[in-house]
Amino acid sequence: MADTGRDNMEYTGAPSVKERAVKILTMLLLVLWALVVLFPFYWMILTSVKGYGAYNAEYIPKFFTLHPTGENYAEAFSAVPLARYFLNTIVFTLVTTGAMLIVITFAAFAFARLRFPGRDLIFVAFLALMMIPNELVVITNFVTITNLGLRNSFTGLILPSVTSVFYIYLLKENFEQVPDNLYYAAKVDGTSDLKYLFKVLCPICRPTLVTVTILKVIECWNSYVWPRLITDDPRYFLVSNGIQEIRENGFGRENIPAMMAAVVVISLPLLVLFLIFRRKIMEGVARGGLKG
Repeated sequence: MADTGRDNMEYTGAPSVKERAVKILTMLLLVLWALVVLFPFYWMILTSVKGYGAYNAEYIPKFFTLHPTGENYAEAFSAVPLARYFLNTIVFTLVTTGAMLIVITFAAFAFARLRFPGRDLIFVAFLALMMIPNELVVITNFVTITNLGLRNSFTGLILPSVTSVFYIYLLKENFEQVPDNLYYAAKVDGTSDLKYLFKVLCPICRPTLVTVTILKVIECWNSYVWPRLITDDPRYFLVSNGIQEIRENGFGRENIPAMMAAVVVISLPLLVLFLIFRRKIMEGVARGGLKG
């Protein structure tokens, strides 16, 4: 009887043939999907290191090159003021992200901890704004910024992006996970609301704040429609709408390798940022989705 029990335990502990087959099939599908997702990036980098003549001579596209070149990257910076586009984007991203963090932190704290008449009704109305199509918001912002005379300025670029209903909601849910007793104890000790916010809540909710910061940086870096609408002066172009300038007035629509080199240069900072902080992003999103 004892031997039979031991045999049963060993049998149930080992994965069956069906389970192993399912696991292998799942891994193969994941590898295949990863190749599908990563192939455009590989093709972009491969094209960027091919010479203009070699690329045009390929009647059948080749998946490798024996003679890589860096001339396309040099041309990407010399044909158009790509360095200026980078500087404009960095300024736009840092100022917008910093201003937004201040706005959403105070707003989330007010909705999560302060008690004032109509708080819940105001928050519901705030969430209702997420139901408005983004195109309508862009049109309204464009009319407002134009009437204020802020077109072709960093102020006009930045102002419409200094708040986000979704990020306020995410941070409010995160703040509400901190026990109320901690807040009441701090108030008994004479701690002000601002001190409690910056000394207690923000350190506890740091993963979410880091996640919001990274997502906002990515959003600003990829911003295209609004900068394209509100600026027609190349001095204020960002890297996103600078690509169109490169295509039209830089090295032409036919020089695909140089275009891909510019795209690689523009995309690289975001890829590095994501690879460095990917765990923080996942941790912050998962934390914001928990309740209790």
